[in-house]
Order: sequence, then C-alpha cells, then structure tokens
Amino acid sequence: MTKSKLVEIIANHQDQITRREAEVVVSTIFSAIGDALSRGERVELRGFGSFYTKQRNARVGRNPKTGDTVQVPAKIVPQFKPGKELRERVDNIT
Repeated sequence: MTKSKLVEIIANHQDQITRREAEVVVSTIFSAIGDALSRGERVELRGFGSFYTKQRNARVGRNPKTGDTVQVPAKIVPQFKPGKELRERVDNIT
C-alpha cells in the first residue's frame, strides 16, 4: 500500500474528512514518527507495533563489482517490531 492509497482509504471511510484533510493527517503522523525516531525516541502503537532505532557498528564491506574492501561507517537505523495483534492477523492470512 502506498501513502496515497492510505489517504484514499481514510477519505472514503470518513465522510466528514476530505481527501486533502486526510492527506494532512497522514503526513502529520508520518512526520511525528520520523521526528521522534530522529530524537532517539521509541514510538509504540498498541496492537500495531513499535518503531525504534538501533546502532549498527562500523564494519568492513566489499564492493561486489570490483571486489575491493570498503569501510562501512557506524550508523543508526530505524527498526520496526510488529505487535501481537498484527502478527496474529498476518499469520491468519489464507
């Protein structure tokens, strides 16, 4: 699902919200999650899952095209852990 599809679903399910308003809501939610993660905070949405950041250490990689070794710097990456309800819903797909 894309962001525009999500906006369309929200606008169609809520008669009192226009498509433009739904777009603002979705953008605001994504922005708030991104801002919290950039501050190193954990974002927990009960029944859905948790977004958090994880430190990756520096390592030596390899350029697959040339075979040369490359230093890959340490970095912080976003992670997602699905909640119990989401895991169960996905597991019951037939």
